[in-house]
Order: sequence, then structure tokens, then C-alpha cells
Amino acid sequence: MPQSSTMNFLHILSTVLFIVSFHPFTRAKPNTYIIHMDPSAMPKAFSSHHSWYFSMLSSISDTSEAASASSTVTSKHLYTYTHSINGFSATLTLSKLESLKKSFGYLSFTRDRPLTVHTTHTSQFLGLNSVSGAWTAPNYGEDVIIGIVDSGIWPESESYSDEGMAQVPTRWKGKCESGTNFSSSFCNKKLIGARFYNKGLLSSHPKLTIPMNSPRDINGHGTHTSSIAAGNSAKGASYFGYASGTANGMAPRAHIAMYKVVWRYGTYTSDVLAAIDQAIQDGVDILSLSLGLSVDNNVLDDDPIAVATFAAMEKGIFIAASAGNDGPLYWSLVNGAPWMLTVAAGSIDREFDGILTLGNGVQITFESLYPGNFSRNQMPLVVMDECASVEELRQVRNNIIVCKDHLSINDQVENAESAMVSAAVFISNYSYLSELYTRSSFPAAFIGLDDGQTVIDYIKQNSDPRGRFQFRKTRIGTKPAPKVDAYSSRGPFLSCPNVLKPDILAPGSLVLASWSPVSEVTKVGSHPSFSKFNILSGTSMAAPHAAGVAALVKRAHPDWSPAAIRSAIMTTANPFDNNLSPIKDVSNFNQPASPLDIGAGHINPIKALDPGLVYDAKPQDYMKLLCAMNYTSKKIRMFTKLSHDCMNRSLDLNYPAFIAFFNDDGLSTSADKFEQEFQRTVTNVGKGGMAYTAKVTGMDGIKVVVEPPKLVFKQKYEKQSYKLRLEGPKLLKKDVMFGALSWRDDAGKYMVTSPIMATTITSQ
Repeated sequence: MPQSSTMNFLHILSTVLFIVSFHPFTRAKPNTYIIHMDPSAMPKAFSSHHSWYFSMLSSISDTSEAASASSTVTSKHLYTYTHSINGFSATLTLSKLESLKKSFGYLSFTRDRPLTVHTTHTSQFLGLNSVSGAWTAPNYGEDVIIGIVDSGIWPESESYSDEGMAQVPTRWKGKCESGTNFSSSFCNKKLIGARFYNKGLLSSHPKLTIPMNSPRDINGHGTHTSSIAAGNSAKGASYFGYASGTANGMAPRAHIAMYKVVWRYGTYTSDVLAAIDQAIQDGVDILSLSLGLSVDNNVLDDDPIAVATFAAMEKGIFIAASAGNDGPLYWSLVNGAPWMLTVAAGSIDREFDGILTLGNGVQITFESLYPGNFSRNQMPLVVMDECASVEELRQVRNNIIVCKDHLSINDQVENAESAMVSAAVFISNYSYLSELYTRSSFPAAFIGLDDGQTVIDYIKQNSDPRGRFQFRKTRIGTKPAPKVDAYSSRGPFLSCPNVLKPDILAPGSLVLASWSPVSEVTKVGSHPSFSKFNILSGTSMAAPHAAGVAALVKRAHPDWSPAAIRSAIMTTANPFDNNLSPIKDVSNFNQPASPLDIGAGHINPIKALDPGLVYDAKPQDYMKLLCAMNYTSKKIRMFTKLSHDCMNRSLDLNYPAFIAFFNDDGLSTSADKFEQEFQRTVTNVGKGGMAYTAKVTGMDGIKVVVEPPKLVFKQKYEKQSYKLRLEGPKLLKKDVMFGALSWRDDAGKYMVTSPIMATTITSQ
């Protein structure tokens, strides 16, 4: 599993694939499986599903030849699940799994698989302050409980102080589990629950010894994400002088419950499932998930997390989940179940810089998080071209060496580190390299070709060229911001393309938040460095921002469904940056980002509290969608726990977004037409006596018809329906075209906006 403490966001992109042979005569070694059962099939002789599963496991036999030769192959029960799914997890040989499939009540199995982690100023950037906006009394997220499924927590962090916190809600059923270097006394009115799960991990690695077998976080990721969502005010926060100030979570008065499932040695589905199962029982209001399966494994009915979060949604729990860090390709998104809020990651209006000052006074600014102290004295500048020879670099290591991008930049950096150079300038035509190497272990500038040419020209024109570095510079108010970053996974979601994903863009790049002080954050030379705060990038950071905002909406509207909260967040999102231009896509030459990159736009907490209209959805609506996706009754029972006849089917979920696939069969001509109609129902959550008029933007060459074009609401909570129809040629002018539908009230207070996508892209 990528370790966020030592790697930047692109290192978190790596995905672990397990390729397992299932041949019964070549593999008798047990594997861990998650077994889905039909709860209604439990015989009356059993007092609980737990006892039924135990009896079932003890009764099955292993008939394989390899197993009969070894009496040590046994079944082992790990977890019983009752709230997220109905079933259990156990270690079984393939032969025993085959025997179990014949048991009465068996529905399906999923192999336990590894998951990957999708790894202060952000609150101000989102408009959150105590003078105006979403933090005005009485809403700081009080009484809302956010469950974080992650790597644990460092309870001594100032972010988990319970100063100013309300009492623990009486409905809370959770607890703080004691363990290694962690006791229940660490919990308070802020951190109200802490549990840990690793039976699945230990099943896959039976000889593993876990040194921190408790909710304590020695990784840092869980401390980071939970403090983003709901951390209390932490004064004097900074990363070695960068981003100095007070760090606040999005909902600073919300309560936190931590469920530790991410371990240094791996993260397993069975453990995550157990955590979600317990979180539902404990009584969380919001779940924040910054982890997921790989894209290849992300199939709804084969994704226990999707199944488990369906159960959470049924209980009224809102789920915010990271979209993944496998962008910028289309179809790279994970956690795209339509009952989740799927969160993409963008930048904020803050940059961390170093400055290279040439001997002639010219200054070149570059991105940097170099934490060390560095002399401000001038040093000689020496051009070493491609920096291919470590021996040659050693001879000039007391200078500032200048490397040109002929070799791999990574090779050049490694050569410079091996030669122990004092400082370096790396010139490349890849603009994103500055962020790739912001944590260089030695003073270095990563600059583009234009700035690089300035440096080269200066060196050529001077007999004694010199330069000096300065670091620890923080700039606020940079423009344009936000931008969607290259790593953020893009839609559509392969398993459910008819629902436009991602849903929202939230701050995910270079986010400062609390950290485990025993987890290394960087190196200076060969020496590890530690900090109580860290700056990370990833959709891991974006998801808890959205979870915290959802807590604010939940506090303002405690009776709203998860779908209504999601709608409020989506329809009030901002598609424009702080230059009042469309949000840009870093990976596409800063062209306008599409809804497949950013969903409805950048999250706007203030407006989300009062959206005017919401698109609501009930569990039955998702069932209709699953039926229309041709899921069998048996598969649907995995989600709903009940039999469903699929008499009603519809791919047209009441969702605050639209996506149409103009399916070109390769034989279409410019005269061939395509038409698709959507139906939506909106609920008036403002006052009565409101009228809204439709306005459509964008969609060049595609006709968009809204009927009726005006909606009139006589009273609060009244519902009105409308149809939206797209008409156009099968041969679109572009593969991806997008616009928006906005419902504006006559008084000018509300603008309820939904993205519209028309595309010909396929998953092939």
C-alpha cells in the first residue's frame, strides 16, 4: 500500500492487483472470502445469523486431493456482517467454498481483495468563516457524527481537542477500543469512537506481527483525512513554515468516529466491510471513505463496499467517497455507486514556492516544499547538461548544478542525490514536474523550458554565473483556482455509466492537515523529518472536505435524505474559478474541464445550506436502476436484503445530472439523428409561492428542450416534474460536449444547476 507519509500524490496512484489461480488441484491453501447470505433462509433452530454461519462452516467438508493430504487445512471465521451486508467472511479452501455454495441461503461470494488509499486554508477558500457563511451560529456541524474509515487517529493532536464541543449525542452507540498505546480515555467529546479491524489482513498474512495493534495512527493518513472533515481549530499549524495559520476542519464542531482498517502492510475488503457494518450500528450520520478497489475490480455487485454503503444509505447515512487517483483517462473513476457522493480533486488558491535569484537580479519562482534551512549566499551555477554521470556531478557538488531534460528526470534526481550535490536546477518541458518533486531531499528547482532558457542564457553570458535559493514561501490568492488536477480519476463510472460521475470537485491538492508525528513526512539529505502537520494531494483529501460540508447541511436539515443532501451540494456547486472563467483541466492544456472531470463543479458550502430545490431519491429508486441494469433478483437481494420482482425498471434515476451516450455504430451519417429524454422531479425546500424558469447553456449543435419551461410551487415540500430532451446528430462535433440546465426563481435568490453531458466515448 502506498505510504502517504513518504510519497506525493502520484506515488499514491499505484494499484495492487492480486492474480489468483482457482484450480482445485493446484491450490488447497485457504483464501479469504466474503459470503453473501439470504437472511430469510435462516432455519428456526438458530438463535442468530452468527450461530447459523458458524454451524454452516463447521459442517462443510473439503474433498480436494491436496486438502486430504493435509489435516491442517481448516476453515476460520473472521467477521459476521449484519448491518452492511448479510453474511460473513472466512478463510476457506476452494473445495470448501464449492461445498458452501450448495448451502441453503447462499447468494454469492466475493474474494477478499486489497484496496488502495487515495491519497488549513481550504476552509477560507470555500468561504467558511465565523462572520458570514456556513459557519454562522448555530451551524458548525454540531451534533453530527462523521465516521472515518482510514488508518486510525493520533488523539493527542490539537485537531481533536473537545474545547467548545457539545456533549456526545445520546443516540451514539459506539465506543473507544483499547489497544497498543491507546486507551479509551483518549476519546472525548470530539473523538467519540475509535475501533480497529485487521482480521482480513492477518488471514492473508498469518505470520504478520502488528506493532501498533490499536486505533492509533502511525501512518498519518487517517489523522489527515479526519482533521480535514471535522478537526477542531489548531493554532500555529504549518509544514516547516509553509501554510502557517490556524487549521480547521470543514465541520469543526462535528463529532469524529475513527474505524482503522488501513495498515502499513495492506488494506483488505473484509476489514473495511466490518468497519462499515459497525459504523452503521454505532449510529454515524456521515461516512467518509478515502480508499477503494482498483478500476478493474470496481463492479457494483462484486464490490462489497458498494453493497455495504447501499445499506448505510437505507439507514439515512450520507456517504462521501474519493473518485480515485488514476486520472486523467476517462473511465478511471471508482466509488461511483449512485448512492454515494463521488468526489474529484482540485487545487486551491495557495501555492508553496522557492525562489532562484540569478546574479543579475532576475528571480525565477518555482513550486517547492523543501523543508530544510539553506544558505542565502550566492553559489556558482554550472551546466551539466543531462546529468548522467554521478562521478562528474561529485566533482561539482558544491555548486548549483543545472540539468537539462534529456534523460528521465527521475534518473537525474537520483544521480544528483547520489553525488550529494548542494543544490540543483532541473529543466523540463513537463510543467507538472515541479509538483512531482516538491519534496526533494535537497534544494532544487524544477522549472519549464522558458525559465530554463533564462537560466542558460544568463550562464552563457557571464564569466562567473551565480545564483541563490530561498524557500518556505507561501502565496495566497493565486489565480486561476480551482483547477482539476491530472491525477483525479475521470468518469464515466464503468459499472453504472447512465449516472454521471464524478459528482463534485473539492480541494484535494497540497492540503495542510494534522499528521501522525511518528510518521516520516520527508527527508533532508538522508535524514528523515517529522511534523505534526503534513501537506498531501489526492482525492483522499477531497472526500473528507465533502463529508464535512455534508455535515453542515445535515445539521441545517436533519430530516433530509442522503440524496437530498447530495443534490444540495451538487446543484449549488460553482463551475467557475476565481477568475470567473470555467474551471480548467490541468491535464488538457488548461482547457475548460467537463463534468466527467469535475461533476457539477466546485463545492460551495454556503449555498448548499439553502439550495431552493432538491432532487430526492429513495432506496426503491436505486432498485429500479439495478433492475434496468439487468441485475438478477439474486444479485439485487445482496443490496436490498429483500426479494424484488423488478416490475418497475428505469435507467433514468432522479439525479441532479444528465448524461447521454450518442452511440455511433460506425455507419452513421451526418443526417442520422439521436434523441434521448430524461424525466426529473424536484422538491421545493424553500418557501411557498415560488416560480422557477429553466435556462440551458452550452451544447453547440444539440437541441435541448425542457418541458414545462416553468415550475410553480405553491407551498414548501411540494414536488413538480419536468422532462429534458436532447436532440442532435449521431455524429457529434466533439467526443465530449457539455452544458447545463439551471432553474432560476423569479426573485433571483436561487439558481439550481445540473450538468448535461453528451458523449460518444466508449470504455473500449
